[in-house]
Amino acid sequence: MVQYLTEENGNGFTWIDIVSPAKEELEKIAREYDLHDALVRDCLQPDHLPKFEKREHYNFIIFRVHTGKDTLEADSVQELTNKIAIFYNEKFIITIHRTAHPFTATVKSLIDSRKYQHTEQVLNEVLLKCLLTYDTASVQLTKSADFYEETIFLRSKKASLLKGLYHLKRKVDLLHRMLVLSSEIVDNVDNAEGNEDTRNTRDLYVKLQNVYASASENVHQLLQIYFSTSSQKTNDTMRILTIFSVFFMPLTFIAGIYGMNFKYMPELGWKLGYPGVMLLMAIVTVLIFFWFKRKNWL
Repeated sequence: MVQYLTEENGNGFTWIDIVSPAKEELEKIAREYDLHDALVRDCLQPDHLPKFEKREHYNFIIFRVHTGKDTLEADSVQELTNKIAIFYNEKFIITIHRTAHPFTATVKSLIDSRKYQHTEQVLNEVLLKCLLTYDTASVQLTKSADFYEETIFLRSKKASLLKGLYHLKRKVDLLHRMLVLSSEIVDNVDNAEGNEDTRNTRDLYVKLQNVYASASENVHQLLQIYFSTSSQKTNDTMRILTIFSVFFMPLTFIAGIYGMNFKYMPELGWKLGYPGVMLLMAIVTVLIFFWFKRKNWL
């Protein structure tokens, strides 16, 4: 669906917003504004990563917008983000996306109120709204990281915990990568001729980069702590089993000797043979106990 949100005669520039474009609609706009075929094909690729390309008569941007999905296993580019492609110069701006975005109406109202009168201002506002979707997502990701941290240290560990940590790691790393790949876009919007609005966009971008870099580091540390604590728990279990085995090994050895059923074993004919062996086992057990205590193994 093609919408002409502004006209050059009335607003000084044309803004065309294309939602879920058909190939024929996109080709028609491409012919009208002399858009390169390769860039038009990029617009149709749903999983294309962020990019900035400067052409002779216009610039081209692909930006990824967070979808807001909060499902556990959503961790791919298409599940977590939507693509928005932008062609622009001083006379027109063309936004192309498969999913309708609510900030389109907000930016349109700012243009109608004459607050924005140039395509650079519209572009900056669109990018600002796109970045804010990551800001909202960062709050939820931080809460999830806090939950897993509390669970690792204070609660029992289950298989679902490791699965949740894995998907959280995937989400944070993917969104952080989208922001890193968008650095060239922000650099070209907030260039040497930038103003307070573009500086505000850069400030938000830098803040989000730091938030996601910190979240990525925290989640990686949580995974390492999870495996460390799991290993420690396994070691503690093996330690207890080893202690029990050390106590019973000499007792089993003694019982094995007198269970060999040889015909001539003098101890078998002793009246005090049985209590003597039991006493020997008790003495061995006590000696092992005090040896463990001396070594601080108990």
